[in-house]
Amino acid sequence: MSTRNSGMQQSRQAAEAGRKIQREADAANRRADKPKEKPMQAGAQPYPAPPLPPQHQAKPGRETELQPAPRFQAAGYRGSSKLEGMVALITGGDSGIGRAIAVLYAREGARVAIVYLDEHEDAAITKQAVEAEGQPCMTMAGDVADPAFCRRAVEDTVKMFGRLDILVNNAAFQQHVARIEDLSDEQFDRTLKTNLYGYFNMAKAAVPHLQKDGSILNCGSVTGLRGSKELLDYSLTKGGIHAFTRALSAHLMDRGIRVNAVAPGPVWTPLNPADKGAEKVAKFGQQTPMGRPAQPEEIAPAFVFLAAPSCSSYISGEILPIIGGY
Repeated sequence: MSTRNSGMQQSRQAAEAGRKIQREADAANRRADKPKEKPMQAGAQPYPAPPLPPQHQAKPGRETELQPAPRFQAAGYRGSSKLEGMVALITGGDSGIGRAIAVLYAREGARVAIVYLDEHEDAAITKQAVEAEGQPCMTMAGDVADPAFCRRAVEDTVKMFGRLDILVNNAAFQQHVARIEDLSDEQFDRTLKTNLYGYFNMAKAAVPHLQKDGSILNCGSVTGLRGSKELLDYSLTKGGIHAFTRALSAHLMDRGIRVNAVAPGPVWTPLNPADKGAEKVAKFGQQTPMGRPAQPEEIAPAFVFLAAPSCSSYISGEILPIIGGY
């Protein structure tokens, strides 16, 4: 075959590959605009699916105002003392995934401390839910972007409970922006300070107190794996969290401390109506293969699995995606 013919064939193949990619993208966009007739339900009970009630909240968002209320109590989950005697500190523990983790940790026998920004009513509900599981719950309001606050949160937890075994970094800031030109320096700084600095600040404060066989769990995101065109800064931080997880796991291996991350897809929490317009909230999660967003109680068991030495003693430096299928 001549060089010219070979070049023409390569051009045709490249063009066909481009058309295939475009067809797949168009199909994905059609799926995103059209909710599934029967979203997949594989749990003990059916979960809400789009169309969801259109709604919008001011940041940082309140779970008490979100409709339908996120599911966090995991009625079908039975505890088995996997975290008996342990102490866990959870950032962003007032609502969403953080609240669901706090409840299941308590059900597994852990004493719990939660950090939150200023959502006092939501934090009070989390505290009540943890105490209903028979465990104490300490609540602390503050900004994880502040290293001094992170040190105080860890020290107060150790002072209250006498030890620290598990750190869950979950607090996050997210704001959609359609054009990179509109992504302000202030937003970019806020996103990095909360999502990256916050995780680093808490880990640095916690490591000297963590017990051997303890663990650090970071909440990543599907956006850190795939990117998101309107979440440039958020995707950047979540990819950074995944890298930080793997680097920190190697750094702490000799100390017997495991470090892992969970990377959720769309989850029904106050983060979303505090970020998106009401019409987009109504369609939230319908682009997933399951056709609906996850509920916090569907994500929290992964954090139990990765924290419990009886389940994951040979797992460190891993990123566990929970994204509603591929």
